[in-house]
Amino acid sequence: MSMNSRKRMGVIAAVAAAIIAANHARHKSPEHEAPAPAPAQGAASAQANVKPAPPRTWQFGKLTLTACDLGQPNSGLSTAAWCGALEVPENRAEPQGRKIALKLAVLRSSAQVASPDMLAFLAGGPGQAATDYAGQIGAMLDPLRAHRDILLLDQRGVGGSNALDCKADDKADADDGVGFDPDKLRAAAADCLKQVQSHADPRYYTTTDAVEDLDEVRRALGVPQFDLVGVSYGTRVAQQYAMRHPDAVRSVVLDSTVPNSVVLGEDFARNLDDALKAQFARCESDAACKQRFGNPYQTLIQLRDALRANPHPVSFRDPQSYQTVQRVLSEDSLVSVVRMFAYSPVTAALLPLSIDAAAHGDVGPLLGQAKLLTVDMADLAGSGMSYSIICSEDADLLTARPQDANTLLGTHMVDAYKAICSAWPRGTRPADFHQPLKTDKPVLLLAGQYDPVTPPRYADEVAKSLTDARVLLFKGQGHSVLATGCGPQLVQHFVEKLDPKTMDASCLDRLQQQPFFIDFNGATP
Repeated sequence: MSMNSRKRMGVIAAVAAAIIAANHARHKSPEHEAPAPAPAQGAASAQANVKPAPPRTWQFGKLTLTACDLGQPNSGLSTAAWCGALEVPENRAEPQGRKIALKLAVLRSSAQVASPDMLAFLAGGPGQAATDYAGQIGAMLDPLRAHRDILLLDQRGVGGSNALDCKADDKADADDGVGFDPDKLRAAAADCLKQVQSHADPRYYTTTDAVEDLDEVRRALGVPQFDLVGVSYGTRVAQQYAMRHPDAVRSVVLDSTVPNSVVLGEDFARNLDDALKAQFARCESDAACKQRFGNPYQTLIQLRDALRANPHPVSFRDPQSYQTVQRVLSEDSLVSVVRMFAYSPVTAALLPLSIDAAAHGDVGPLLGQAKLLTVDMADLAGSGMSYSIICSEDADLLTARPQDANTLLGTHMVDAYKAICSAWPRGTRPADFHQPLKTDKPVLLLAGQYDPVTPPRYADEVAKSLTDARVLLFKGQGHSVLATGCGPQLVQHFVEKLDPKTMDASCLDRLQQQPFFIDFNGATP
């Protein structure tokens, strides 16, 4: 298993949001300006002696921000923003010790005078850098920019905030068909630790540390209160911040919620199986889908069992290079791609077709998509920063459950976390860390009907301890749903009116189930 592979998983927890947000992306900003006309030929030599204009700056509280363009990974797109950094102690118990710089960016409101409260976007993973997704975040939160600035802060340990990234031999990316190997995971974690220890102490890269960073940024900007928007793991950060700094919170939006009480990884296997069975039940209830694929879940389990007994090399056409490549088709590679497909209704619609093709010997659709997603079964949750989160906050509470042994995912995730954390330093966890959030602040919770990692019951659980909250179910959707349908407009209304219990959410009734692909031409008419 490679560190590069695990880093990619830090953003895969937001794949569904990325796919959907890309469809809505407008990438417009008040900072974008029309290009200047080309100079006349006679003026070219004179211009050569002119010094370039200094970068535009914006004094925001105590911070001086500079106009910048934030590039989007694996894309030529960029988003105009105002960028800066704030230096904080790595270990707050030793303020004179090592300092780290936190990268932040502000998507500026189009209002002449923005609202005093600021929207803070909290990215998922753990391991996703908020500034890497400025374009997508700006697009789905665009309605709110009419009156509010949006803060993007790279959490310590990722992106531009002293990232705990590790380099590894690319040969480690290859799937050798051996399957789960705890010794290899421990060795990889130990190697990663050696690399990051040159510039960081992993014990101080926890959610609790990140919460205090966020509040230092708030005070430096002079913002009285935040409107928090957390997605996936970011909902854990939002809840912890609201617990520690209640007076600094005006409202909270939780998209694909992780309850404080949940131990990350403990029921990943159950959640995935529940989502797949619910999706495949739709196929069985559809005449054309059932006739074509029968029982997709049964086919999937049969294929998994066959590959568990006999992983083997197969050849297929690489969807990027179009060259014939060879890869081991194993239980782990199968489970990886199925799990990732389940995050989004668009990719989940391909599952019965891809599984059926693989069961009949055509592995191209399955492994081709696996190549595009660049995931392995060992892709846990990101880089060293994600290890610091899991190992400090969850690992000691994880127990493999016997009832998960026969699920698609099995106990591999729990076993893998245990192996990694046996080699990774652990930070401290507050005694009340896993206690439910109790607040009278208005909270809006968004849940996807078929979310394979943070199911709707998670949102319902969190809402039970809140006095002014509401859960909105996005029918037919998966993980990270804010950008879907009228989601941006609902969030705008909530943040402006703070009326979760009475707001009109009937626009969600227009969401449709994604039809399954019967063949590679698409669904039946």
